[in-house]
Amino acid sequence: MDLAEIPVLSLEADRDSLPALVGESFRTFGFAMIRDHGIERDLIDRAWELTREFFALPIETKMKYFLPGQGGARGYTPFRTEVAKGATERDLKEFWHVGRDLPEGSPLAATMPPNLWPDEIEGFRDTFTRIYAQFDQAGAKVLSAIATDLGLDPGWFDPAIDDGNSVLRLLHYPPVGENAGGAIRAGAHEDINLITLLLGAEEAGLELLGKNGRWLSVAPPEGAMVVNIGDMLQRLTNHVLPSTTHRVRNPSGDRATHSRYSMPFFLHLRSDFRFVTLPQCIDAENPDRYPDAITADDYLQERLREIGLIA
Repeated sequence: MDLAEIPVLSLEADRDSLPALVGESFRTFGFAMIRDHGIERDLIDRAWELTREFFALPIETKMKYFLPGQGGARGYTPFRTEVAKGATERDLKEFWHVGRDLPEGSPLAATMPPNLWPDEIEGFRDTFTRIYAQFDQAGAKVLSAIATDLGLDPGWFDPAIDDGNSVLRLLHYPPVGENAGGAIRAGAHEDINLITLLLGAEEAGLELLGKNGRWLSVAPPEGAMVVNIGDMLQRLTNHVLPSTTHRVRNPSGDRATHSRYSMPFFLHLRSDFRFVTLPQCIDAENPDRYPDAITADDYLQERLREIGLIA
C-alpha cells in the first residue's frame, strides 16, 4: 500500500504561509494534516478513555440512547446501520453523535435536536462539550486559511458556520469477525459537510483514492489531525477544492482482533445557509455546476437518505 505524501502543517508555526500550503494540499489530495491545532492533549486522552468506556457497555444499555427516525443526529447509532452511498454492505461500525447546544429560542432548533448524554459514564458530558468547542475553534482557523487562499476575507466563513450544525462523532470499529462477508469498516465515500477534522487516524486503515485511481494510506504523525474536504465545500467552490473518496479498510492478521477508535468532527454550515457558488470559482473552463440554490439542511437531509440514516 502506497503512502499519501500529505504535508504536515502547523496552525501556529505556518500561520502566514498556511493559506497557500493548505490550499495546495487540498487541491492535490483533498486532504491535509494539521499539528499545533490547539486541542488539549489531556482532554484528548480523557475523551479516548470515555469513548472506550461507552462502547464497552452492554448493547441493551447503549440502545437506550438510540433515537429511531432522527438519522443518528444525536446519541447512539448501532453497529451496521450506516451504508456508503451506492454500496450494498453496511459499515462495520457503531457511533455516538454530539451536536451543538443551541441558545434557548434559536430558530435553528427545528433542524438541530438537543444532545443526549449517557448517565452511566461519569464526566462524559463535560469532556465532550469541551472538546467539541475546541474542535470548533480549530476548524474555524482552518476555514479562515481556506477563505484567504480562495481570495475571500479571512472571516468569510464565520457567519456561515455561526451556530452551524457540526457533529462530533465517536467511532468504534469492533474486531473484524469471520462473518464480515464483503463489508468493510467504512465503505468508500465522501463526507457531506464543509471540512472534517479527524483524530485517531494513527491506527492503520484510513485510505484515500488518489487521482491515479489507486488507494493511498493516510498516516498522520502522533498528535496531528487529518483534515479533509466535504461535499459542501466542493459544491461551494464549484469543485475547485475536491471532496476526495476515502474508506477505512479491514485490518489483517493480529490487528483484526483489535477494535479501532476514531473521532471525526464534521464541521457544518448553519442549517439555513443557502449555497451560492463562489464567483471566483467560476470561469469559462469551469462553469457553474450548481445554478440552483439549496439550503445546507436540505442538502444534508438528501445525503442522509442516501447513506441509510433516514428513510
